[in-house]
Amino acid sequence: MQRMNIGIIGATGYAGAELTRILLGHPQTAELHLSSVSFEGEALETVYPNFLGNTKKIVGGLKKAEDAIEASDVVFASLPHGVGEDFAKTCVEKGKPFIDLSADFRFGADERTFAAWYGAGYRHPELRRRSVYGLPELNRDAIRRLADSGPVIIGNPGCYPTAAILGAMPALARGLAGDGAIIVDAASGVTGGGREPARAYHYPECADNVSPYKVGCHRHTPEISRAFADIRGVFRPVIFTPHLAPVNRGILATIYIPLADARAQPPAFSPKETAPRPPSKEIAAQAEALHAVYAEFYKDEPFVRVLPFGAAASTNRVRQSNYCDISAHVDQSGSTLIIASAIDNMVKGAAGQAVQNMNIIFGFEENAGLAAIPALF
Repeated sequence: MQRMNIGIIGATGYAGAELTRILLGHPQTAELHLSSVSFEGEALETVYPNFLGNTKKIVGGLKKAEDAIEASDVVFASLPHGVGEDFAKTCVEKGKPFIDLSADFRFGADERTFAAWYGAGYRHPELRRRSVYGLPELNRDAIRRLADSGPVIIGNPGCYPTAAILGAMPALARGLAGDGAIIVDAASGVTGGGREPARAYHYPECADNVSPYKVGCHRHTPEISRAFADIRGVFRPVIFTPHLAPVNRGILATIYIPLADARAQPPAFSPKETAPRPPSKEIAAQAEALHAVYAEFYKDEPFVRVLPFGAAASTNRVRQSNYCDISAHVDQSGSTLIIASAIDNMVKGAAGQAVQNMNIIFGFEENAGLAAIPALF
């Protein structure tokens, strides 16, 4: 199987460094060509000493983006939003796949939504004819078809949307969701804020503290909503609230989905009662049946693990892995499906998913370079 030269633009950000770590161990990596504006000309190990002794596949120091593109067969970009389109255009013109970790290609031809949430329109709208939203579990076939027809641009999903979409997808695809808003309540580790310092991510601000941010106005809301609509074919209101948690890695999303077939208990309250009753045997059986739907839906997915019935997803069991762990629950009244979805925000939420997309594009085993067992502690 072919070995490739791979370029990474923005290699010294957190996601870029994680891409480098994964691709250095990828069996199809021949050479890595790394680009960085801030550290151009330096060696990667001077920026990240953890790479000492493991840089044989890295050719030269940190170079210009144009040089990395020229030397590579496929290019990853870990750049701020609105920066990568010119590089994507160059790659398409040279016949090279471009895998973008920013939001620039997540909305396809819907420039209006992108501009409304990100403050600027597309520089090269025609590139969307070659782009696809890169959530493999949702668009694997579309990724393959587009890659087979020429150079493809992957809009790698956001970290919160990855956890939310994978958590809700079986319920939406199987028609389990009833009317009403889907609520996504999620917490992320501080690496989600990137490597550039900001006050909210300083140790005294975030240690021993969990706090919501961008309540009611986070940019990932339209991405989640758009994917939900693509799955079910109808728009569904989404209420998304992110939280910053005092951990380095991980996202835990708790998703509340109103059920279409709510087998509710008798009224939980009578004039003499002041609290809901515990779940009945019927509600417990309903929960087990819904868990079985999820287990069946994801049984062939290499990176989605539906946990045993009764277990709850947790970020420490997916750390440094490309897995998404999902647990399915029902509230005590039987009216709401509650899904817990856990990912490592730097791997399945960013770099690992990008490599998974590369594997699909080139026909590699989908878990190539991504087979590591999660680090529990």
